[in-house]
Amino acid sequence: MMQKNGSFQTNVFINCPFDTIYKPFLQALLFTVIYSGLEPRIASERSDSGEIRVDKIKTLIKESRYSIHDISRMEPLGKRDMPRFNMPFELGLDLGCRAFGIEHLCQKKCLILEKRKYRYRKVLSDISGNDIRAHNNNVEKLVRHVRNWIYENINSQVQAATQIWQRYNEFYAYFERTLKEFGFTKKDIEEMPVNEFIDYLKSWRLSSQRF
Repeated sequence: MMQKNGSFQTNVFINCPFDTIYKPFLQALLFTVIYSGLEPRIASERSDSGEIRVDKIKTLIKESRYSIHDISRMEPLGKRDMPRFNMPFELGLDLGCRAFGIEHLCQKKCLILEKRKYRYRKVLSDISGNDIRAHNNNVEKLVRHVRNWIYENINSQVQAATQIWQRYNEFYAYFERTLKEFGFTKKDIEEMPVNEFIDYLKSWRLSSQRF
């Protein structure tokens, strides 16, 4: 596994679903963050059954100046399922850290993503005053929102959203082709741990010199 070299100034805490349906969004989101010279920090970056999950999340939030929260999957996955509160809960932890943390934590900035504009008001009206971007379940639109937010808040030298989207598609074609050559099945690729995907992404970044 590649070593993490992020710091508070470059770390981006990612708060999003981890289900199969959201996976294309997560992969494009991770690519955009890394393409822009930032370090994604995500709860699934390490797995330790002895570690309390909420403590790990609090640590990641505290170590990250920036964060991206996608609350577009709060609703139940099926008719018999319950609503999913993890994403708004982690958003609340992050906003609280920014409001009540020590001096450097007050520098924190975040992007909140939703499925449709104003839909969140039905269940999370307390954040109505925040600037929330809707991606309309479109992966390319999510990339554009993340890139524009990075330009506005972190790196004004970041490439255009169209270029990032093109590079992502180049990477993903290489990623699938390489894994199949290594003997990975479709199921292997679909169930690959997030941190392994990040390692492939970073390796491509280093070898391709396209960043």
